[in-house]
Amino acid sequence: MDNLCDALEKLKLTGSDYPSDKLDRYLDCLLQALGQNNVQSSEKILQSGILQVFASLLNSQTSCTAKIAHIIAEVAKNEQLRIPCVDAGLIPPLVQLLNCKDQEVLLQTGRALGNICYDSHEGRRAVDQAGGAQIVVDHLRSICTLTDPANEKLMTVFCGMLMNYSNENDTLQAQLINMGVIPTLVKLLGVHSQNTPLTEMCLVAFGNLAELESSKEQFASTNVADELVKLFKKQTEHEKKEMIFEVLAPLAENDAIKLQLVEAGLVECLLDIVHQTVSSDKDDDIAELKTASDLMVLLLLGDESMQKLFEGGKGSVFQRVLSWLPSHNHQLQLAGALAIANFARNDGNCIHMVDNGIVQKLIDLLDRHVEEGNVTVQHAALSALRNLAIPVVKKQNVVSCGAGAEEC
Repeated sequence: MDNLCDALEKLKLTGSDYPSDKLDRYLDCLLQALGQNNVQSSEKILQSGILQVFASLLNSQTSCTAKIAHIIAEVAKNEQLRIPCVDAGLIPPLVQLLNCKDQEVLLQTGRALGNICYDSHEGRRAVDQAGGAQIVVDHLRSICTLTDPANEKLMTVFCGMLMNYSNENDTLQAQLINMGVIPTLVKLLGVHSQNTPLTEMCLVAFGNLAELESSKEQFASTNVADELVKLFKKQTEHEKKEMIFEVLAPLAENDAIKLQLVEAGLVECLLDIVHQTVSSDKDDDIAELKTASDLMVLLLLGDESMQKLFEGGKGSVFQRVLSWLPSHNHQLQLAGALAIANFARNDGNCIHMVDNGIVQKLIDLLDRHVEEGNVTVQHAALSALRNLAIPVVKKQNVVSCGAGAEEC
């Protein structure tokens, strides 16, 4: 701490008047102190007033620029230091540094801006006003196909910076979408699918953007469905699958993307998960079963995707869904009944299903829950029966199976 205070005092008094080698030594002292005790050292740095000196130093690029940006990145890990970084005028010179060619300067500048933006409205506003997001998006677009480790690390930092910049902020998310970031991120995911940190950062960025309705059209114009399904097939860990599920769920609300996901083979992946987890009593497996079966039902809400999976009543997916009705698993019973209700939105499908005894399977399911009393499953089964009864020509068939109420 004594060395830190001495270094801060000298930096504050002389600033850029020091020769680079001495300046470099004092900056190393700050980095070492931050590495040993970030919170306490950051407080000392704030109290010293050196942040304003850093703003001045950043305006004239030197061999020490990357270290100054690195120090700011470390300091900005502390929530209470982010607004002082903005107030010290650090954002405009940091954003200007995004235009330089030096890889280390770009990396540390991206980290600094990302940390200042983290959960900070003031940080995001300052970066927005300085035009930082557009420069980062342009960088990603220009380097997204490069596969060397240094550029992959830089892309990971830039994706993280955009995530912190736009997280839970619809206006800034819409801004990134208008800048065309989505096709770039999709391409990045495809090229770098073997790079776990970059892939995960990309998925989190997708999750941020996919909630916005305006993003769906851009996502639908890319091959995001193929890339996500390919990535999903490679996963063995529950946490990694969950990350992809969190992106798939909002995207699957769009009918065009529903069809793309079906054509990419997502349904087969979901059915495999159901098969692997249905007998397990582990919490992770139970959660995965629910997520997979819920997503399956969501995919059937699209007319084209639903018809593709029905395949005239002979499709393997439709047959697997039917097998869920007599299951002892309430989640599968629920998903099966909801899936039948979705298939029954088409009159031709209704006629086929009634002719093939689906009504009786649903009535049997209702009977089982008279005593067990799972109201959610009952409502789903009744919804399916109601949809099956819609084609007038087949209403009598439903009533004759005992689904109609007695006249009063």
